[in-house]
Formats: sequence, C-alpha cells, structure tokens
Amino acid sequence: MEKYQPCFLIPCYNHGSTIAAVVESLNTFSLPCIVVDDGSDHATKQALQELNNHCDVILETLPENSGKGGAVMAGIRKAHQLGYTHVVQIDADGQHDIDALPKLIACSEENPSHLISGQPVYDASVPKSRLYGRYATHIWVWIETLSLSIKDSMCGFRAYPVAKTVAVLDKYRIGQRMDFDIEILVRMYWEGVDIDFVETHVIYPEGGISHFDALWDNVKISWMHTRLFFGMLPRIPKLLARHWRKPVASDKAHWSKRKEQGTVLGIKLMLAIYSLLGRNVFNQILKVVIHYYHFTGKDAKLASEQYLAQIQQYATEHDITLPKSTDSYHHLLSFGHTMLDKLAAWKGDFNNENLTIHGKEHFPKIAESQRGVILIGSHLGNIELCRALARKYSHVKINALVFTEHAERFNTVMKTVNTNSDLNLIQVNTIGPDTAILLQQKIEAGEWVVIVGDRTSISKESRAVWADFLGKPAPFPQGPFLLASVLKAPVYLLFGLRDDSSEKPLFNVYFEPFSDTIILPRKERQQALQNVVQNYADRLQHYTLQAPLQWYNFFNFWTLSDQKDDRK
Repeated sequence: MEKYQPCFLIPCYNHGSTIAAVVESLNTFSLPCIVVDDGSDHATKQALQELNNHCDVILETLPENSGKGGAVMAGIRKAHQLGYTHVVQIDADGQHDIDALPKLIACSEENPSHLISGQPVYDASVPKSRLYGRYATHIWVWIETLSLSIKDSMCGFRAYPVAKTVAVLDKYRIGQRMDFDIEILVRMYWEGVDIDFVETHVIYPEGGISHFDALWDNVKISWMHTRLFFGMLPRIPKLLARHWRKPVASDKAHWSKRKEQGTVLGIKLMLAIYSLLGRNVFNQILKVVIHYYHFTGKDAKLASEQYLAQIQQYATEHDITLPKSTDSYHHLLSFGHTMLDKLAAWKGDFNNENLTIHGKEHFPKIAESQRGVILIGSHLGNIELCRALARKYSHVKINALVFTEHAERFNTVMKTVNTNSDLNLIQVNTIGPDTAILLQQKIEAGEWVVIVGDRTSISKESRAVWADFLGKPAPFPQGPFLLASVLKAPVYLLFGLRDDSSEKPLFNVYFEPFSDTIILPRKERQQALQNVVQNYADRLQHYTLQAPLQWYNFFNFWTLSDQKDDRK
C-alpha cells in the first residue's frame, strides 16, 4: 500500500491580510504547504513572497485570476507532480476551524481512497442568505447522485486523494469558480469515490473577504446543476448499484429479516425529487430505476414471480380476467408508484378530488358509540390513505400498530414531511398485556387502531393460522384477531387501491364492517379463530383480484420461513 503523504493546499486571491496567520496556524502539523497565488494584487504578492522566504511553503503562482476552483485544481496537480498522495484544502480567509484538522487528517489516513469533507457547523455570523442557499444546492446534489450521502457540497475544508482527483480532472471539464466545490464532489461520486464527513465549525469573520458574486456565481452554479442533472440520467443504473451491493437473502428468510429497500435516506431523496420536479418527471425517472432494479433485485423479482404465478393459476381456474400487464416488472413499478403515493398522502397532497371513500355510511354509527374501532389492513394497496379519513373527519385519531425495527425512523421522516400528521405509529415487538392495555385505553378514548393482518409474527411465527388464499393454504398471523377479541371492539377492514386507469392520482378507499365483536369461545377457540382468519383471507383475496399488481408482500407468502427458533 502506498505510504500516506499529505500536504496542505491553500488557494489565495487577495488574502494578504489573513494568509500568514492561516499558514502559521498549520505549523504544528509539520506538513508541507502549497499556496496557490491566484493572480492576486500587489500587496498580497508581497505578503506571499515574504511568507515563502520564511516558511516551508511551496508557492505556485498563476499569471491571472482563474477562480477558486482553478486555483485548487492547479494546487492538486502540483501536489501530484511532487508525489504527495493527499492534499488537505484550507481556505485562506480563516473561516475553517483548525481544531477539526486532526480528525479530518486521521479520517483521510484511515480511508485513503475516500474524499473527506468538512460538514459545517455555523455560528450566528453566517449570512442567512448563504445558509438557505446551501440547502437548495444540497437537494440538487442529492438528486444528481441519487444519494443523500453527500451531507454538504460547498465546504472547502477537504482532504482529496490526489491520484483519483487528478483522474477526474483529466476526464471532465470542471467549473473553475465557486461551482468547483460542488461539481468535483458529484463527479468524484460518479466515479465511485466514497465521501465521508467530519463536523467543523465555520465562522464568517467581521469584515472578511468574500469573492462570491451573487449574480454570476449563482448563474454558473445553476448551469452546472443543469448539466449534472442531465449527466445523471444515463448513470442511474450505476448510481443505484451502489445502494444494492448486498448479499442475496434466503428465499425462506422471515419477512422481517429482509431489509426494506426504501430506507430513510431513500424516502427523503424521493421526496426531494417529487417536490422539485413534480410527479410526471418523477414517474419517468422511476421507470428507469425499476428497469434496473428488476434486472438486479433477485429477491423481490423472484417473490413477485411466485405470487403472480399463483394468482394467474387461480384466475385461470376460476375464469377471471386479470390486467394485461401482470408481470414482475409492472408489479415492481406499481410498488414504486405506491411509495410516491405514500409520501404524497403524508404531505397532504391528496384531497377529496383524489379519493372515493366506500363505506362512509358506517361513520355516524361509530361516532354515536363514542368508542374506537379496530381497522385491519394489509400490504395490498396503500394503507397510508387512512390519513385521508383522519383529515376528512377531524374528530378521528388514528394509531397504527407496527412491528418493524425501522418504524421509529420512518415515523421521524414522516413527521418531517408533515408535522401536522394525525397518524401515530406505535412500535411493538410482540403483542402482550402491556400492548393490550395501551390499545384498550385508546379504544375507550374513541381512537382508531390500525393493524395489518397479512404478515406472520416476528417473534412467534409458528403461531400462524393457515387459511386458503388464491387457491393455496397460506399462513396468517393470529395476533391481530386475538387482540381484537380481547379489546371487544368493533372491527372494520380497510383497503386503499389506486385506480391505474386514471392519468391523475385517483384512489378508492374501502371501509367495510368485519365483525361487531370477535368472539372466540374457549371450547371452540381454534375453530372460531380459523373461521375468522378465513373470512379475512376471503376479503383480502376479493380486493387482491381487483388490483393484483398492488400486492406488496415481496416474499414467499405461502410458506413459513426457515427461522429455527421462535423468540421466547
């Protein structure tokens, strides 16, 4: 492995009053320092020459001003020529926190193939216009990289791996002014370079020198983002591949062991694309993404094909006509559209024009009882549309019972999307007495409780009830139905299906009574439970046949996993 040999790099343009102090602050690190004179004025040239005479400084002089980016590129090429492996870039105006340097350099030495960047922590001196402008750029960078891994794209406090950076500089024509810091990060990411961040305090000194031209630099940055966006489009498969380099899960792994493709970062990225570019552009990008995922996502594709083969066999045997495009690609594409629908629902973008609620005649009866109800949903369609009920009927408070370990993070993201959300996520690992007591209190308060009925327990998978579903026995969880029996509350079913025949988002929300009270007599408990679960499976089957591509259980639904032991 090549020996780690770093040097400092300081681009300087008319910073004669601050450059000496910045260089002096670096003396304790005992590293060579390349200072690039970017066509500075006479006073700064004198300061630099004096600095060169008394310090271990390598002075690189450019005949005329080329911009900050041009100066940094010249310094990186000089370091490459001199044999240094890494350059640590420091601004000449004293903005950067020297106390963060040891961590930046240590991180660079530990990960020599990575680009290490500062992640600014600002004090009150930062101009608000500059601060808010950075966030707009961050969103564009997330879109251009299809990732949120670049936490800040404008900080000039960085450690560059020299050889990889020079390769990128040779391959692309990169902006030479204030657009450089942003573009080089995106281009480096495109070329497979990982980018890590360390926090650094950044100050804006009173009377400090800034060469940012509010008009022309913003024009250059806007043009740069336009070029990067269109440059990103053909790179979508390659960029997405960075997220999906993971071992293939066992076909018989429990559903809870299969990591969701939609991570919190992914959800934020989807939201950014949707918010900035609109639904039509999002849908075009989505098609490209799903084509690639359909090619590489072996687990989801296999599960989809198993499910579609089963429903097609059932439809043939019962003379049922399914949609023409009932294949795994369109199944995954439908899932992508539903992910967007979830975000739109949480943002509050759907109104009465987008929704048709079937079964609203049952609401007055529920309101009169002044008690809550249990809603049993599924992974068919978009259960998040239950938010529409909460908005339309303001007196309704909805609680969703969720079992995945990602629930808290997902809840955090959704609260970020819409802080006025009326849907409360309750995370549990098992349904025990404490859960029942909590939910009983909510039912007594007139609140609604939503729970899905089509995924086996994550801790007691063997406690499943087998019911016929699409012509084949499948394991259903007993927990939701036992819980409903204990709570002695009315039970309703909820399904939210997208109308795929419509160009604009249209949904049918089905709200139907299932049981006034689920009763499971002790002597006939198992048979009664079997009947209840089969009734649920029948209704789930009914709606699944209406929208077969909106079934999103991407695992082998008709088998139990190879999970060896249920947790105690």
